[in-house]
Amino acid sequence: MPRLSTSELNAFLAEPGHLVRIGSIDADGMPRVAPAWFLHRDGAILFTPRAASVFLHNLRRDPRVALSIDEEALPYRKLSVQGVCRILHETGDDDAWRDTYRAIALRYVPATGAEAYIQNTIDQPRALLAVPLAESRVTTWRMPVGAEARTGIWARRYYVPGSKYGREAAAAAERAAQS
Repeated sequence: MPRLSTSELNAFLAEPGHLVRIGSIDADGMPRVAPAWFLHRDGAILFTPRAASVFLHNLRRDPRVALSIDEEALPYRKLSVQGVCRILHETGDDDAWRDTYRAIALRYVPATGAEAYIQNTIDQPRALLAVPLAESRVTTWRMPVGAEARTGIWARRYYVPGSKYGREAAAAAERAAQS
């Protein structure tokens, strides 16, 4: 399956509307996934949980985190991250990073609506968290496009040996090794 190039990944993460799904572990060991707005800036995924957010409490206790960002339309670009979350600003320090909060809101709401949202929720403290991609396990993929091999739909390990795509994937790997 084709991985996203750096420029493809940056373009994907800059597009408005995609949600990040944040995986954390509750105190009882159960996994939790929460969708959220995000911003990709300076090589990190930034998001802003409210003070009472369960996943914020989880990440304070155990900063290991999983993130997933994807799209529903072709070419089905996807990003999966396993990393460690950093708290850049604690709740109550919102004024120090209000411009970042505004930038996040503008990715999801038109300008007049974003400003109204910020003003209407300004008294609801949030933290600013970051997951640096360079320090994380990052996997990206998308469907093959153009002349790319159709066997790029899945990772090669998923093709059953001897099946149609299994044979095609093996042949493609052999051609690549000879080049």
